[in-house]
Amino acid sequence: MAKRERVVRMSVEQPLWRALTGYRVLTMVYAVLLFAFDRSAYERPWIAVGYLAVMCVWTLATLPKVANAASCTKRFLVADLTVALVGILLTPLADAHAQSVDGPTLPSIWTAGSVLAYAIKGGWRWAGVASSLVAVANIVERGHPSRDTLHNVLLVWVASIAIGYVVEVARASERTLARALEIEAATRERERLARDIHDSVLQVLAMVQRRGTALGGEAAELGRMAGEQEVALRTLVAGGLTRPSLVSEDESEGAFVRVVEVDDEPDDDSPVDLRVLLAPRAGARVTLSEPGAPVLLPPPAARELATAVGAALDNVRVHAGEDAHAWILIEDWPDEVIVTVRDDGPGIPEGRLAEAWGEGRMGVALSIRGRLRDLGGSAELISVPGQGTEVELKVPRGKAGEK
Repeated sequence: MAKRERVVRMSVEQPLWRALTGYRVLTMVYAVLLFAFDRSAYERPWIAVGYLAVMCVWTLATLPKVANAASCTKRFLVADLTVALVGILLTPLADAHAQSVDGPTLPSIWTAGSVLAYAIKGGWRWAGVASSLVAVANIVERGHPSRDTLHNVLLVWVASIAIGYVVEVARASERTLARALEIEAATRERERLARDIHDSVLQVLAMVQRRGTALGGEAAELGRMAGEQEVALRTLVAGGLTRPSLVSEDESEGAFVRVVEVDDEPDDDSPVDLRVLLAPRAGARVTLSEPGAPVLLPPPAARELATAVGAALDNVRVHAGEDAHAWILIEDWPDEVIVTVRDDGPGIPEGRLAEAWGEGRMGVALSIRGRLRDLGGSAELISVPGQGTEVELKVPRGKAGEK
């Protein structure tokens, strides 16, 4: 039995970090070009040159820091915002007319990158604090709150808080999706185990109980014990298996689910002739009708379909009696394979399937319908009391290999 682990990763915020990285580089270039085109207006250009040089080196050196949430530490955020605030406050020293003219600050829109880092890292509350500090710095730099200054401050404040809120919602959605995938993976594994138990252990226990009761004596006691174990095991299977949480969260990667897939058979991609797998099912009371040409299916699909047919025949033997006759019909169509199992038993009374599920008897629900559902197909059961039962199993060829 081979096991392989598949990791399903989900990270809605990771594209935001990549976008922030590009934004910081582009706005750095933009701030440098603004100064280059208007450098004659600066009374102390050497202050602007010195600050922009530090800003460029800082931006390029810290690109790995804004690659993901784990790298973007609180210490980096404080230092990055400090660089932005210092640039805003140095603007009047480099250009004495900056306070009287609503021109750009030295870092210009590069400052928004620092605020956005707070928003992506910590959500809307962190964004509100960072944008408020930038707003205060801008008002101090201007000396008086002009309409354009207030407009720009409000724009950064609202945008950063909105992005921070979206990030928090995205993280909550990731966790919800991860848990949903965990439940789905656990359910599929539980159903797979339940099918295997039903097709092996439960069938043996039921047979021991019947034979022991028929033989009597000490064998009857063995049969009684086997019956008790069968009921206990069916209750366990019906109630589900408790599994540890598969959801993990990593700031650098987002939420992810580790799904362990189990292969009961060796890897083999060669198509399997379904007729060969069903031929041993034929006998004195089981008639097999098949096409003249091979009915080829991927190995997993062929094995699961053959097992579902076996489960249907087991139901015929158990519920219709040892004297019941069954017929298996294989139909090979271009887009699907259909296998029909029909018997001449008494049929299934109305409501019996729901009652069987409550008793933990899940041959139809798991061994038959569950297997076909996993193959992307369907199982239809038609039964009329007194007229036998017919089970139609359909497997579409396009999905037959997907398990």
